[in-house]
Amino acid sequence: MIGGLQLKVFKKVLALIMITFLITVTLIDTSQNIVYASPNANSKQPIKIAIFISTFDDSYLSLVKQNLEDIQKENENKVEFTFFNAHGNQGIQNESVEKALNEDFDLFVVVLVSVAIKTVEGIFNKINEKNIPLIIYLDPTTEIVNLAKSYNRTIIIGTNIEQSGVLEGKIIVDAWNANKNNIDKNNDNKLQYIMLHGETYNPTAIARTKYSIQTINAAGIKTEQLSLVYCNWDRECARISTESLLLKYGNKIEAIISNNDAMAIGSLEALQKQGYYKGDKSNYIPIVGIDAIPEARELIKNGFMTGTVLQDPRAAAEAIYTIGMNMISGKYPLDSTNYKFDYTGLIVRLPYFEYNQ
Repeated sequence: MIGGLQLKVFKKVLALIMITFLITVTLIDTSQNIVYASPNANSKQPIKIAIFISTFDDSYLSLVKQNLEDIQKENENKVEFTFFNAHGNQGIQNESVEKALNEDFDLFVVVLVSVAIKTVEGIFNKINEKNIPLIIYLDPTTEIVNLAKSYNRTIIIGTNIEQSGVLEGKIIVDAWNANKNNIDKNNDNKLQYIMLHGETYNPTAIARTKYSIQTINAAGIKTEQLSLVYCNWDRECARISTESLLLKYGNKIEAIISNNDAMAIGSLEALQKQGYYKGDKSNYIPIVGIDAIPEARELIKNGFMTGTVLQDPRAAAEAIYTIGMNMISGKYPLDSTNYKFDYTGLIVRLPYFEYNQ
């Protein structure tokens, strides 16, 4: 029989064992709630990453794709990217994701065609059910952020979209201050402009439009919007639209502000067709864009575009690669990087820079 003293010791040991067990269970449960990714059990090489792009025709996204391909070459046998073109159709993108779910990919990166929850929630749920880490690469809506928060292995890489509009507006402010006599053709101390807008409900396009004009107004420059055209980032649409607007407004147009470089270049082509930029400063209209694609940089260098805002495709590709590899390995997504999450704890926002060299 166990004596009184032995019984007391036995009870204390048993209690200590139970407390240790409960603490261990609690820690395991808590860690499951805060882990971003579990280590990929498959240690095969190379790591396979599926990149779903809204359209290869987008000038900027094509540069991100190119830089990812360069990263693959620089990391031979370590990573393999497979690119899927949605051709601007969310249905096609959803089908591509569904097919890829049955293949041996370690990470999905999705550049959404649509930010409408009803069109993407189903496919995101399927990715989550497969427990595949996911990077959403876009400037998200609140609804997309809330949806992503419900998934354990999802983060968003976006940009500081307000900053892009602010910098674009600043380029116009600087041009006005330096060359107001030539820009203000009717001498009314007001800037009459055309706005070339991306997709109608796209948060990036909306922010670029809003903050570019806010910045111009905050600098004390009055503005008048002659027309806002939705061209869905498309160069040809911008060219055709600008040709039509030139017929309607003629010399009343004092600036063209574009949500991206492709549309800015399209508008420039229309202006050149009508005799602008032939050396006569009276036939000059400031044009600004965003992305700093190589063609836009060359046009700025030669004096045909006023400026653009740099969204670095190499920086975007490196963020996707570095963060993605961390997620696949089960590390904290931002481990050994200089990236930081914004207030959501979910989004990494890459900066923009003014480009008017």
